[in-house]
Amino acid sequence: MTDPSAISGLPLPEQRQVAIGHDAARAAILGQLAEHRLPGAIMLHGPQGIGKATLAFELAAAILMATGDEDPLRVREQIAALSHPNLSVLRRRAKDSKSFYSVIRVEDVRELRESLQHTRGRAGHRIAVLDAIDDCNPNAANALLKTLEEPPADTTFFLISHRPGQLLPTIRSRCHNLGLRALSDDLLAQVVTASMPELDSASLTRAVQLAGGRPRRAFETLALAEDSPVGALIQWLQRPDEMPIAAELKLADALGSDPQGPDMSFAREILNDWLADEIRAAAMQQGLRWRLASATELWEKAGALLGEADSVNLDMKQTLVVIFDSIRKHCALSASPAEPA
Repeated sequence: MTDPSAISGLPLPEQRQVAIGHDAARAAILGQLAEHRLPGAIMLHGPQGIGKATLAFELAAAILMATGDEDPLRVREQIAALSHPNLSVLRRRAKDSKSFYSVIRVEDVRELRESLQHTRGRAGHRIAVLDAIDDCNPNAANALLKTLEEPPADTTFFLISHRPGQLLPTIRSRCHNLGLRALSDDLLAQVVTASMPELDSASLTRAVQLAGGRPRRAFETLALAEDSPVGALIQWLQRPDEMPIAAELKLADALGSDPQGPDMSFAREILNDWLADEIRAAAMQQGLRWRLASATELWEKAGALLGEADSVNLDMKQTLVVIFDSIRKHCALSASPAEPA
């Protein structure tokens, strides 16, 4: 196991090495490469599952080929196998044969830093890909900051971030920041059909509609069974305050029965998106700061509960019951025209 976020049957970002879309970000880095002024650290940030890591490995291949002396095909093969001596990749490490650590630990960052202090294995630039920096715990983030403050010569870090606002400002300030957007439906369909050329049009249309411009979500949609509870969750989130409590209990039971399964993984993304949208909507409402405060508190509560369930193996069903109940109460409160006393 090399990637804790891998989807069974699909190539990993280092194996793809060709990202569809994101032309402006690609052109910016290739332009800097051509002018021999690559930044020491590049942060690719945007919604999860839009191809940031794939783009990072595409750019890594371009940099290694431009600054080294090896055959391009050989470079791509080594990147795909994560065996190129000038490439380092930091992800959450495997805990055992069946699971991964929930965070990138400080010892993982220190190991990366030590490896970059050694003599490089090949001519040319060195690349370090952190996928994703959001997974670093506080100690790991501080250790990484020290490395970015005094980076090794001729080395570029690619930091993948789904939530840059939650990172240390000092880390963001030391990076060349490139924001990536979700893909258009046409580009998303290209990504899906490139991996699944035999996919029927009905399944492709459904996946694109539910994906919201995120290839990863499209693939997760296609992996779901027709009777997946994810569809019921999407429907429930449209009007949580009007749905019977029995509906949220049924949802929690169905989704929480397999905390590591594709249904739950997809459900967590949908919940995160819904909560983020709720905060944005509340922030745009003039004179209703209490509604924004409620949405922000809901976001923090849901994140803390899910994180605690992951770290100490709490009952995911009960965790979801609490989150769904909080969402329902928030929506009922927000539906009231009067500000609460």
